[in-house]
Amino acid sequence: QVQLVESGGGLVQAGGSLRLSCAASGGIFSIMGWYRQAPGKQRELVATITRGATTNYADSVKGRFTISRDNTKNTVYLQMNSLKPEDTAVYHCNARLRINNNDYWGQGTQVTVSS
Repeated sequence: QVQLVESGGGLVQAGGSLRLSCAASGGIFSIMGWYRQAPGKQRELVATITRGATTNYADSVKGRFTISRDNTKNTVYLQMNSLKPEDTAVYHCNARLRINNNDYWGQGTQVTVSS
């Protein structure tokens, strides 16, 4: 059974930093990543990373966020620096199971950036 457990969200002032973690279990995952959904908006890509550490970022977070992963722990991280109020959203972890290419989602963690 695949399970994704996120942690690290919270409230921070603009310009501050937060680090999100997502521990996955139940298989080997090819691509892992983070998506976010702000109130009234569609879920959008934040960043993804392959097992080989190839990364992809949304333009809005390039230079401020860094995604990384530890394959031995099946864990993906998102270091968020220079946070802006527009980064406020529920952040969801995503992981693609290598054996069948199915995508799995975490429950989400709230990030709130105050101005």
